[in-house]
Amino acid sequence: MRRTPWWALLPAGFAPVLLIGAWTIAQVLQGPGYDPVNKTISVLASYGAPGYWLMTAALLVLGACYVATAHGLRPAALAGRAALAGGGLAAMCLTLAPAPPRGGDLGHGAVATVGFVLLAVWPALAADRRRPRAPWGLRPGVSTAVTALMSLGAVLFLLSLVRGWAPGVIERVLTFAQALWPLLVVLSCLSDPEGRTPRSVA
Repeated sequence: MRRTPWWALLPAGFAPVLLIGAWTIAQVLQGPGYDPVNKTISVLASYGAPGYWLMTAALLVLGACYVATAHGLRPAALAGRAALAGGGLAAMCLTLAPAPPRGGDLGHGAVATVGFVLLAVWPALAADRRRPRAPWGLRPGVSTAVTALMSLGAVLFLLSLVRGWAPGVIERVLTFAQALWPLLVVLSCLSDPEGRTPRSVA
């Protein structure tokens, strides 16, 4: 079977740390007027915001982490790896369509929606259905359940934007889960004796 190189752990592990660190610092820069419960992360990355350049750089690096992780997850099905990489490219494209400080923006909303969808469906698409004992992160049942939960989270986030159900909190939980899952999948592959590539031959 195709093996996961040890270096895949680096971008996979850096992504969730980067995400939390970036929005935390940007929130401090934004000042006390920013309400993280009811305002989205996109406000922190809007053009002219105090944390604009920080969030722009973070989105670029985050997207690159997803692409690199997708490249390293060799045991995963190609469709899932492509979807994960596509989610990374969508994160990068968000820097070309920043949200306005107030109100919505069709371009930003479209790119963000594509990214949410790709990062929600990639676990199910990446499932390894060729082996009965695949790494737990790539087992069909687990992968399908994760996709279902992330899809539910995405729908809940869209509803929260309309109804005011603490969209800032829901978005942070969803984006963190989407950043964390690739790391858990990589760890499951590296813990599989059949799926680990030694450092010397990676």
